[in-house]
Amino acid sequence: MTPSEVLQFAKENGARQVDVRFADIPGLQHHISYPIGELSEASFTDGFGIDGSSIRGWAAINESDMLLIPDPSTAFMDPFMETPTLVMIGDVRDPLTRQNYERDPRWIARKAELYLQNTGVGDTAFIGAEAEFFIFDNIRFDQNAHSGFYFIDADEGRWNSSREKDNKGYRPRYKEGYFPVPPTDHYQDLRSEMVNVMERCGLVIECHHHEVATAGQCEIDQRFNTLVKTADNMMTYKYVVRNVANQYGKTVTFMPKPIFGDNGSGMHVHQSIWRDNKPLFAGDGYAGLSQMALYYIGGLLKHARALSAIIAPTTNSYKRLVPGYEAPVNLAYSRRNRSAAVRIPMYSASPKAKRVEFRPPDPSANPYLAFSAMLMAGLDGVLNRIEPGEPLDKDIYDLSPEEMKSVPSMPISLDEALECLEEDHQFLLKGDVFTEELIETFIDYKRRNEAEAIRLRPHPYEFSLYYDI
Repeated sequence: MTPSEVLQFAKENGARQVDVRFADIPGLQHHISYPIGELSEASFTDGFGIDGSSIRGWAAINESDMLLIPDPSTAFMDPFMETPTLVMIGDVRDPLTRQNYERDPRWIARKAELYLQNTGVGDTAFIGAEAEFFIFDNIRFDQNAHSGFYFIDADEGRWNSSREKDNKGYRPRYKEGYFPVPPTDHYQDLRSEMVNVMERCGLVIECHHHEVATAGQCEIDQRFNTLVKTADNMMTYKYVVRNVANQYGKTVTFMPKPIFGDNGSGMHVHQSIWRDNKPLFAGDGYAGLSQMALYYIGGLLKHARALSAIIAPTTNSYKRLVPGYEAPVNLAYSRRNRSAAVRIPMYSASPKAKRVEFRPPDPSANPYLAFSAMLMAGLDGVLNRIEPGEPLDKDIYDLSPEEMKSVPSMPISLDEALECLEEDHQFLLKGDVFTEELIETFIDYKRRNEAEAIRLRPHPYEFSLYYDI
């Protein structure tokens, strides 16, 4: 929609508030609301003033004034607010220079798209992201000087099979939750309602289903779109999932690994490059790929350890990315084989469906930064003709120790991932997509506020291991 069309849309839907949203560096969405009378066509150029000093990873207090410019193409009516509310995603700008703010994740994603066009490799990057999540009934957690704990409960959790009251017995076994019909799948209706609301917000949904883990692990798949639009859609996807669950008295988490001993939640990311409405990843090479696609895979694999800090950016991510537990930690590529970091889906022979799927990412990632970083790695592979090596079509977990030594792997901790990003990030700086300052800020924030914070605190299991030592 154009600005004038947005104003008409707001009028037709009786909007009384306008809500403008943006994301911080870790990927949490923020918002600010105004009476609808404050929105005019001038708002789409003049913007709204905000204080950026309290946003994680943003400006210091002496440079806190920012402008938030609503993007009319993102407009939809909020399906949850009692007061009719028009929602738009905003771009952040410096009020003095009127330039886009270099730490705005959405601007980084826009620059990644521009860089692709400037390279001449293609004009459009299509991204399809599959974010998994858990639906719980109750969550308790705390950490202080003398105690630390978390407690999860989910009616669908297999551990409730011994419960004495209100027990109907239908629950997915650990690691056996893939595609069961109701009543074992407790959340068919809830997911259907999530899909209904997503479609009202403009998302295009392809399917939904229960995932592998017990305790309400689910997945809802969106139709692929351009890089920035897919990142925008992922923010709306999370917003809808959380709020529909909340309406039903449930709570949702996108933590990669909330449950010990069962599958974690990933965000497999499908990627392809097009030019002039033609797919460039289809060809007569391995698995029907073009040489460009193979080079793209080469870039992903070469930079995967550095990418890990951005696409699996939490300490909890590395409780999912554990060698030997069916996680995609091995830096190899294969058709169909889901134990490889890069998979080439083989569902369709259509050139338009040819794509590569990068499997290490998880939904704790900031989608604007994650999608941009993966595109930059892939483009580095294309521009520098990085060969991906031989495909690995065997079951990785059947390889001998000698064979496994030749297969590199993802980092095993956030600390290691941040070190890898420090050592290998020149590919991200091409075209000024990422800046040195942004990468330094990201690493410093993650190291001080997450990696070191976890390292300083006793873990409950340490008492089991060491209390009587």
